[in-house]
Amino acid sequence: MQWEFEGVVLENCAVVFRTAEPFGELSNMHNGFPLRVGGRVWKSSEALYQACRYPHRPDWQLEIWKAPHAMRAKMAAKKEGRRHHSRPDWDVVRVSVMRWCLRLKFRQHRDRLLEVLARSEGRAIVERSRRDRFWGAVLEADGVLRGENWLGRLWMELRDEVLEGVQPAAHLEASSVPRPEAVELAI
Repeated sequence: MQWEFEGVVLENCAVVFRTAEPFGELSNMHNGFPLRVGGRVWKSSEALYQACRYPHRPDWQLEIWKAPHAMRAKMAAKKEGRRHHSRPDWDVVRVSVMRWCLRLKFRQHRDRLLEVLARSEGRAIVERSRRDRFWGAVLEADGVLRGENWLGRLWMELRDEVLEGVQPAAHLEASSVPRPEAVELAI
């Protein structure tokens, strides 16, 4: 599959679409990668990411944390127009928050995710989405995915650091993931 970004078309992309498909482990919707943060176990990177929207609403964070799976966590974050009440700087910090969530996921599940990243063989990693052109890319009528694909770009950034030796995998221990200032969990 092709991904067009900033006028360049990349061929033979590693596409993240459904969790049971190849590269599905890279999806935030995958429920097989719980994350331990501050004494709590988050059922998915999606739940952790969504909770970070609402440091001013520990009741919403708790509801998101209690969700039985990633999709329910996302729905809890969206319900009743909650996204309009995200922290005021959310659009500024959301990429750094996602970067932290993905690095935490990698560090806590290194062996499984290292194998998935290695399978991408240096190709562009693209999250195919039905609507989201920020985190993913949308398949258009001409068969080309188009969007900013921030999720895929963050996975490629991490893959390149690990597989090219910028950040050796042996040094990526779960305890060494610094929490960025932007991440505030009230629960």
